[in-house]
Amino acid sequence: MSLTDTNPVIETTEDTHHDEVISKSGLAMIYAVLAAVVAAWGSAVYAFGIPGLYMPAVALVPVIWVILLIISRG
Repeated sequence: MSLTDTNPVIETTEDTHHDEVISKSGLAMIYAVLAAVVAAWGSAVYAFGIPGLYMPAVALVPVIWVILLIISRG
């Protein structure tokens, strides 16, 4: 469909109704992993001070770079 089409009906062959719901145990697992990551980062700050705060972020720069490349390539 382009901006010049006047037909308001959009035909799709895909099922647009999604019932994907995360289970309570799956959500608990996500929160547990998130809590473990935050605890590990906090422990690094406690053990190493300010370098413990920024070094994990610096170490994740290549990972974020690859994720951005994957997103931008579609």
